[in-house]
Amino acid sequence: MYKIIGTGSYLPSNCLSNEDLSKFVDTSDSWITDRTGIKQRYFVKDELTSDLAVKAGLAALENANLTAEDLDLIIIATTTPDLTFPSTASIVQRKIGAVNAACFDVQAVCSGFIYGLSIAEGFFATKKVKNALIIGAESLSKLLDFEDRTTCVLFGDGAGAAVLTEKTPEDTSGLIRTSISTKGEFTDLLKTDGGPGLSQSAGVVHMQGQEVFRHAVSNLKKVCLDLLAKEGMEKSDIDFLIPHQANKRIIDSTAKALSLTPEKVIVTVDKHANTSAASIPLALDWANKQGKFKKGDILLLEAFGAGFTFGGALIKW
Repeated sequence: MYKIIGTGSYLPSNCLSNEDLSKFVDTSDSWITDRTGIKQRYFVKDELTSDLAVKAGLAALENANLTAEDLDLIIIATTTPDLTFPSTASIVQRKIGAVNAACFDVQAVCSGFIYGLSIAEGFFATKKVKNALIIGAESLSKLLDFEDRTTCVLFGDGAGAAVLTEKTPEDTSGLIRTSISTKGEFTDLLKTDGGPGLSQSAGVVHMQGQEVFRHAVSNLKKVCLDLLAKEGMEKSDIDFLIPHQANKRIIDSTAKALSLTPEKVIVTVDKHANTSAASIPLALDWANKQGKFKKGDILLLEAFGAGFTFGGALIKW
């Protein structure tokens, strides 16, 4: 199987606080903070999703002390690709010179990074790769309707990445288990109103917020408890929860279900807002740079997104 040996991230230079947003959106800092915990977000100006992914990926490779040519696989989780085709992963491969890597995109919206980790599990289990780069990258600001204050205040742009490498028999660190699921009957609750099948535009985000919140809380609790049960682990075995950074109230609800104190929960939603597939790897890299993790710590990653997609990963650091 594999272990994580490097993390990286990148945020655009254009940072908008809640006060900045309130200058052209009918909202306020208190309205956003009270409902979501978000204080700021980053928006691209003239960058593509592949540009964000390249910078996060190169940072992760540097942290792992590998080069792009060492990679056998690149998976990019994104719902905002540069083009309908080719894949953003193929574009990133060209930009960084990862000439030996097979490349493709994963579209599972906010759960995309977890889906990427789960897919990579199969490649490592069958010995098809030795080193892989998993990137979550999004330019969600391009999908926002700034007349809809219930959605446009929630999202931001950015990218996060992790380098995975094959474990040796002596390694005690590494992936323990992943889990991914989908409930397609709820696709209308969170979606865009465009796309190649409907128009040439990608459309804008539409969300039935209360229903999405309810499903997120119940499904995230279930996926976390199921992962622990399948490994015969207890809530007390978790050293850190790294949740999808969508909403502070959802994060708090999951932490409560797992009996975790605030010190054991990595929260960056206030800094980055909801960056969809980039959310978890951005939080992972932030915590890694802060020196939060020590060897042997048990990390529980979880995400929920449109589709509805959801999943989790247990990792021993």
